[in-house]
Amino acid sequence: MSSDLDVFVGNTTLIDEEVYRLWLDGHSVAEAVARRLRGGVLEREGTSVAVLQSDTRDHYRTFQMLERLLHAPPRLLQQLLFQIPPERQALLVQRYYAFDEALARELLGKKLSKGTKKELDEISARTGVGIRSCRRQGGLGVPLEAGDPLTPPFCPPRDYAAIVFFANSRFETGKRRLQFLSFGDFAACAQSMMGHWSQGALVSPCDPGVPLPPAPEAAEPDGDLPKSFLQDLKELKVLVTDKDLLDQHKSPPTTYWVSPWEGFLGLGHPGGGSRVRGGPQRPPSPQALSRALVNVGGKLTHARDVRDFFVDLVEKVIEPCRSDKWSPGDLRLFLTQYTAAPRNLPGFRHQALWERYMAAITACLLRMYHD
Repeated sequence: MSSDLDVFVGNTTLIDEEVYRLWLDGHSVAEAVARRLRGGVLEREGTSVAVLQSDTRDHYRTFQMLERLLHAPPRLLQQLLFQIPPERQALLVQRYYAFDEALARELLGKKLSKGTKKELDEISARTGVGIRSCRRQGGLGVPLEAGDPLTPPFCPPRDYAAIVFFANSRFETGKRRLQFLSFGDFAACAQSMMGHWSQGALVSPCDPGVPLPPAPEAAEPDGDLPKSFLQDLKELKVLVTDKDLLDQHKSPPTTYWVSPWEGFLGLGHPGGGSRVRGGPQRPPSPQALSRALVNVGGKLTHARDVRDFFVDLVEKVIEPCRSDKWSPGDLRLFLTQYTAAPRNLPGFRHQALWERYMAAITACLLRMYHD
């Protein structure tokens, strides 16, 4: 059976978004043709199956040739072989570097290697993401190095920087007590940590509100947390080692808790007093919370403690507060008051460092505090 075609000659590379999505998802040409047929493309376009097959194969060949350029997005601007409008270049890059959230959660914090890639078959089965798509996403490069001309349209998705940050810093994310946290939770924490703790962090030229991993000179050799900042955090231990400061810090003047409780933190189970502003009936031990919040930062100079950062937040802060039925509002008010309390301590000289540290800690805890 023959088909009549109108042929137009031009130098603009045509990108079919549906076929691009099918290619990214790892479907073969035959699978892509079948899905397009089920979508009713023949009726919409008034064409034949043979033409549809040829069109799909042609798009797949184009995408395969473009893939080497997508591994280094700035080259897409410099090349002359494919005449692609800027908005289409943006679409190609954005979608190529978009991660399936379920897969990203599985890969988070892992350094991809031959061993990791062998696990992709199992990950594909657990997440429902096609194995070819798993392999593509698992093997993505990192076009976020300092000096790369990351100007529009070469802007990765918002969460891509978070994936790079976790891969470099090697945070533990796979333990059972962390399974309630989604990829979105971890990504939000990464953005807060990069924004508040990494002074050398780049800012996305596409979205000034989104930090990118910091330049190498601002970070640890094996991670993205600046060594000088982590060393400075040891100075905060004075809040839990100096008895006078500790007593003052845990009992700041506030209206959150009413006497006879000592300050808004309380001192164990009260013998009386009343509750205001909807606060929890039995706050966790003030000493335990205070030591946990300070010590989590003071230990970040050690690689093992960096890996356990989220485990420590859940085990030592979130679980105690949850067991005592704190609401998110209770936790927010507690962290706000606790962060501000050292301003009234005459012997404490690290308020700027403390507030910088607590800004990221507060953002992480509030994002992570859910069922």
